Order: sequence, then structure tokens, then C-alpha cells
Amino acid sequence: MNHQNLSAFIWSVADLLRGDYKAAEYGKVILPFTVLRRLDSVLAPTKAAVLAEFDERTKAGLNPDAFLRRKAGQSFYNTSQMDLKRLLGDPDNVETNLNAYLQGFSPEVRDIFESFEFHTQIARLAKAKLLFQVAEKFAAIDLHPDRVSNADMGSVFEELIRKFAELSNETAGEHFTPREVIRLMVNLLFVEDDEGLSKPSIVRTIYDPTAGTGGMLSVAEEHLKAQNPTARLTMFGQELNPESYAICKADMLIKGQDVSNIAFGNTLSDDGHPGKTFDYMLANPPFGVEWKKVEKEVRREHEQMGHAGRFGPGLPRVSDGSLLFLLHMLSKMRPAVEGGCRFGIVLNGSPLFTGGAGSGESEIRRHLLESDLVEAIIALPTDMFFNTGIATYVWIVSNRKPAARKGQVQLIDGSGFWRKMRKSLGSKRKELSPEHIAELTRLFGRFETAEVAVVLDADGKEIDRRAVHPGETPPTVPEGGKVKLAPLSRLFPNTAFGYRTITVERPLRDAAGQIVVGERGKKKGLPQPDSSLRDTENVPLSEEVETYFRREVLPHAPDAWIDADKTKVGYEIPFNRQFYVFEPPRPLDEIDADLLKVTDRIKAMIAGLAA
Repeated sequence: MNHQNLSAFIWSVADLLRGDYKAAEYGKVILPFTVLRRLDSVLAPTKAAVLAEFDERTKAGLNPDAFLRRKAGQSFYNTSQMDLKRLLGDPDNVETNLNAYLQGFSPEVRDIFESFEFHTQIARLAKAKLLFQVAEKFAAIDLHPDRVSNADMGSVFEELIRKFAELSNETAGEHFTPREVIRLMVNLLFVEDDEGLSKPSIVRTIYDPTAGTGGMLSVAEEHLKAQNPTARLTMFGQELNPESYAICKADMLIKGQDVSNIAFGNTLSDDGHPGKTFDYMLANPPFGVEWKKVEKEVRREHEQMGHAGRFGPGLPRVSDGSLLFLLHMLSKMRPAVEGGCRFGIVLNGSPLFTGGAGSGESEIRRHLLESDLVEAIIALPTDMFFNTGIATYVWIVSNRKPAARKGQVQLIDGSGFWRKMRKSLGSKRKELSPEHIAELTRLFGRFETAEVAVVLDADGKEIDRRAVHPGETPPTVPEGGKVKLAPLSRLFPNTAFGYRTITVERPLRDAAGQIVVGERGKKKGLPQPDSSLRDTENVPLSEEVETYFRREVLPHAPDAWIDADKTKVGYEIPFNRQFYVFEPPRPLDEIDADLLKVTDRIKAMIAGLAA
């Protein structure tokens, strides 16, 4: 059964709940029951052996915990005689037996159901006389990993959460990221480390500060296992939403991960992994979400700890906290002397350019670029995420850049690499194909300039789009059509994105037009500035300020001067400007000829009507 059929089957449970539950509340029942059935199915083959071991160790007066985990073949177990199917045999006591069954789980599983507040729903279902019917529905499906893979189970959870979020007008995209976007990010994360990651029994750590249902961590593990079956990826994460946290923990539990590595709470105000650093990190923080709720804690850390804390470089405006997550991840990078770290984070366009010189955003960009931490920024197509259609970008950040990348940033415009989805999911109308993921990974891995060739037929319709790497020949021009070439991958020195904002002053003049000079202090005898004529200019770091000033300012304002005390250094990354290609308008005679044709056609139509 594929995950779409499975989620449709589980969704049918909603038919039972309708009337007693509001549509927005369906998830409170269906999600924990799905998790319960998954755990129930995983433990079923070893159930009898675990119960026998429990009796034997208990009689011997020993703590049975370690023995039961070994016997179950999992990092969790259940000591109740009940399971979902057995408790159906006593319809009058389903509530009591189900609660007893939950209490029989090991502590980390009980925490999962407490996060769901499952006991409250059990009581509510029992009161509505629905508990037996709902339990019967779930007992009828087999969710053992042999039938439903971990990857498919993750997709089931994500699809269900998306549906419930739509019903309750919540932001579904806050809980998970499209799988193909994660695959691209994982490829970008690992591609430069292929040789090292292929070593036998290698162990690496990965962290997601906005873990959601754990999709990013799961895809990273699947990728590494496919490449090297003996490798082990130890996963860490933190999640704020209780239901997403519970599902993430359940998923990690079944994968054999240490679920104590998944922390609950707000990453920005309450770091769940203080002092820890990691080999890899992935994140898709919420876009454009204000951080007012945690402003007090964040500002305190920024002001009291400076660069010894997480937010030393600067603070973005309160209306968008996505750059705070990036700063948090910088603090979690394994030091370069210990092997270093690489991470990928999805951000909207705002962090590229919002804020002038000296602002929090500019200072964060300055820290990243002057510390030579940004490897690449890849533009994704619009309409890629479930909750927004805006432009998004994947930043790849590393403190162990290969020698060829040092001092440089690679920009890749992947916005044209997409295919239309057969069925839209919320705001998501486009997806990356495996070929698109492979091409974008290749562009990043080769670290070279490249172009994109867009092939148009005679009617101007796009019929092909492909990357043209150095030394390759562009596609053949079709008859009557044309091939447009545009930048696809570009390399820039870090300093290309820096500038100095200089303050240009003009002299204050009295009613007679004479320059007013200072009468005391350091300004004595010097022209006084006229604040109404004050202006600023942005001078690229690659150019001398005086050279720029003489060329761009003095010819227009010979009496101007620079107030050096007010000069600030800023950084911005005008991504779209780097890929803009000017297309000259058609020749006027062609336009006139087309207009003449249209005019003649309209005249003929009017003549026909008059006749």
C-alpha cells in the first residue's frame, strides 16, 4: 500500500469523528492513533518474547529495561499483555485496557503520547462511544516496516499534518519541508565529502534546530545509508510544535536513534543542546515570522554574551527571525580544527538584502562573508512550499571550505528548474525532478561558471532547458525558433557584496549665500554641514572611496565633502541582479509591421460588419 492510499485510508477515520469532533480537531485523534499502530506493528513479532523476558527478569529481582530492549530488537518495548487487536476482544473495557497498554510502554514512548495529550482524547472518544470503532479501524491496518517503509511512513505523517493544518487554517509548511527540496539540500551537504563518507563504519552527527516531523534528518540518513551501509548518522533536533515533536520522536525511535537527542521547546530562547556542535546541519525555519515572544531572552544573550553567545554578530528586525536560526546554527558548527561543519538552510529573499549598512541583517551578512563561511546560495523555483509561493534560497555554509572555494561565493539560479505537479498541494504547484536535483548538485560540486540554454520554438514556446557547462556546445537552434543563453552559475569574491556607505555633506549657507563656519571646538573655522542637503552614497569595497567621490560626486557638487566618522561598512547580496540579462526591444520596423497587420485585420472586420 503506497503512502497516498494509506493516508486516504487513515483519513476515512474522520468519517467516524464527524459530528463529535470539529474538522480542525481530527488530527488530535488520528495522528496519535497512527503512531500507536506503527509502534504496535513494529513490536508485534517480538511481543511474546518480551513478555516472557519481563516475567523472568522481574522474578529474579533485576531491572529488566536493558534486557527488554535487546529482546524487542528496538530501543523501546511494551510490557502490557495488550495490543491494539487484543483490546478489541473486550469492547466494554477498551478505555481501561488502552490506557493500561500505553502505560506498558518504555518511558520515551509514554512521553510521545503525553505530548499528543492522548489520554484526553481517549476519554473523549469513550464518552462519545467512538473509542472501540476508532481502535478497530486502526487495528485493521498493518504498519510494520516490512509493509510500510520508514520513508513512506514519514510521507504519511506529513500528508496527514498538511490536511489537518489546512482544516484548522494553520501554516502546514511550518511543520515539514517537501521531500525533493530536502534531497537537494542533502546532496549539496554531502557531495564534497563523498570520499570521506565512504569509509567503513564512519560516524557523523547531524542537527536540525527546526526539526518538524524529522523529514530532513530521515532523508539525510537514507542518503548516507544508500551511499555507505556501514555508516552511522547520529541525529539531533529540536521542535516547538508538540504534535510534530511527538511524530519526530516516534520516527527516530523506530530508526534506532537515541530519542533524548530530540529536544522540545523554542530553539531561540531555550537551546535544547547547549554546548554541542555537529558535523552537518539542515534547517527550514519559518519565513517572515516575528520573534517578539522571545525578544527579551534573545536580546539579553546578544547584549551580555556578545560573540561568546549565539547572537553576537547582530540582531535582525523583530518582524523576521529566520536569520536568528542561521546565527544559532553558526554557534553549533564543529570547530574547523576538529573537522569542521557544513550546513544548509532555506531562507526567503529578505536575508539577502534587507537592512542598510550597520543594520543587524547587514552585520550578520558581514560576519558570514568576512569569515568566509558562505559556500553557495541556490535560488529555488517559486511555488515550491506548501504554505507560500514566494522565492526561496538554499544557503550552504561551511567552516571547512575546499581550497578552491576559499574567499569565494557561488550563486546558482535554479529558479527555472522545475516541473508542474499533477495536483497542487496548498501553495505548492511545482516540484524538482530527480534530473533537476542531479543538475543543481553537479553545478555546485563542479564549482564553475555555467549558463542555461532555453530553447524556444517558432511560436516562442519553451521546449527545452538545459545547463551548458564550460567547453560544452549550446543546443541547436530549432527551425524558426531560437536559443536564449543566460547565466546559471556564477562565482564571486566575498568582497563583491561589500560596500561602504559614505555620508556626503554640503556646506550650510547664510541668507547672503556665504558659507557658515564653526566658531568653537574641533569644527572651528570649518564649514558647517547643511542637514537638508546631506546625502549618502554606497561605494563598493573594491573601489577606493576618494576615487569614487571624485568621479561620482564632485562634478555635481564641487563644495561637497565626506564625513569620515559616519562611514559604515555594509553587505548585501543582490541575487537577481547577478542573473539579469538585458533583452533589447524588437526593432521599430518589426513592431510597425505587426501593428499594420493588426490594423488591416480590424479594418477588414469592420468592413465585413458594415456590409
